[in-house]
Amino acid sequence: MPRPEDVGLSSERLARIDSHLKRRYLDPGKIPGALTLVHRRGEIAWLSPLGLMDRERGVPMAADTIFRIYSMSKPVTSVALMMLYEHGHFQLDDAVHKLIPEWRDLRVYETGGHPHFATRPCERPMTIRDLLTHMSGLTYGFMEQSNVDAAYRKLGIGVLGKHFDGTLREMVETLVGLPLEFSPGTAWNYSVSTDVLGYLVEVLSGERFDEYLRRHIFEPLGMVDTGFQVRPDQVERFAACYERDRRKRVRLQDDPQKSPYLGSPKFLSGGGGLVSTAADYLRFCRMLLGGGELDGVRLLGPRTIELMTRNHLPGGCDLKKLARGRFSETTYEGVGFGLGFSVTLDLVAAQSVGSTGEYAWGGAASTAFWIDPAEDLIVIFLTQHLPSWSFNFRGQLKAIIYPAIVDGSAGRGGSR
Repeated sequence: MPRPEDVGLSSERLARIDSHLKRRYLDPGKIPGALTLVHRRGEIAWLSPLGLMDRERGVPMAADTIFRIYSMSKPVTSVALMMLYEHGHFQLDDAVHKLIPEWRDLRVYETGGHPHFATRPCERPMTIRDLLTHMSGLTYGFMEQSNVDAAYRKLGIGVLGKHFDGTLREMVETLVGLPLEFSPGTAWNYSVSTDVLGYLVEVLSGERFDEYLRRHIFEPLGMVDTGFQVRPDQVERFAACYERDRRKRVRLQDDPQKSPYLGSPKFLSGGGGLVSTAADYLRFCRMLLGGGELDGVRLLGPRTIELMTRNHLPGGCDLKKLARGRFSETTYEGVGFGLGFSVTLDLVAAQSVGSTGEYAWGGAASTAFWIDPAEDLIVIFLTQHLPSWSFNFRGQLKAIIYPAIVDGSAGRGGSR
């Protein structure tokens, strides 16, 4: 591993990452452990596992620890679907009901509760782009903001830290009986949209979703530890997952020796079902930063990556102006949304150091990543702590990592 100075970073300043995490989170017992990776100009400049991956057994965090990445699965699923786009299988403005005929007559919530809803017709059909941008009108069961997401909870759809008890096809069939939160394209709401995208991958490719990801993304990129379950040979590297209760106590949420991830899942959640490592996810991010190519393997064309990482919100607005829900894996001010990623539009509005055009996402167990093309920078942060809104890890890491860039590259147009 090169010295950070070899890629324009300060070793002294990057060391603040560990001191910050230890002082603020590990020493007080807020999280048992974490791993931070900083990659710049083709090199890993910082890789630091801290603390424990399994507090109960005293197992230390390691560089090859396997994590539940939850919603960091979403960019992977979005890439999978856009690979099929490049084969001409669909257009972004295609109606979803062309592929899911039962969804032709979806309706929008007005009043009532499950199963007795009063509804109205959608202003227009839901499109595939609506799913990719979370403008579909779907929601998550953990939102706790309406009678619609209450119905999701009742039916076990989109519940935090748990997967639907059925197949992708069965989830799609269940959603037919529930109204949308709003007419597609009129608002933004974090949702199970990406799980539906996983089903569309199956419909368009004729392959099971997990097999498609394995054959077309994981194996070509050499992502040897990424999938929907933890193999027997991986169990010793699988981290425990913890949660914060209402009294701010940290307790074990999923024992890695007894976890559902050890078995073959019925529900292949493209929205939140994958496990991975820092090394594997870095290969995925390097492919994105490389315009769809890594080490001679091309998954997508550069123009497709460019399209995916542009803001697709109407009128170029940010999430603050369009978001209906109270939560997502990003702040809303100064941040737009592309086809599977949040996109930074305005650093002043976002009140964050960084670059315009950086794209990112995170996961329910407080994992996070961002890619900054202007700085040729990738940052991956991994821990296992539910829920992700407990602490602002991404914001704090950005405040430490960007000031560690000491080669003056911001003057070349990346940061403002």
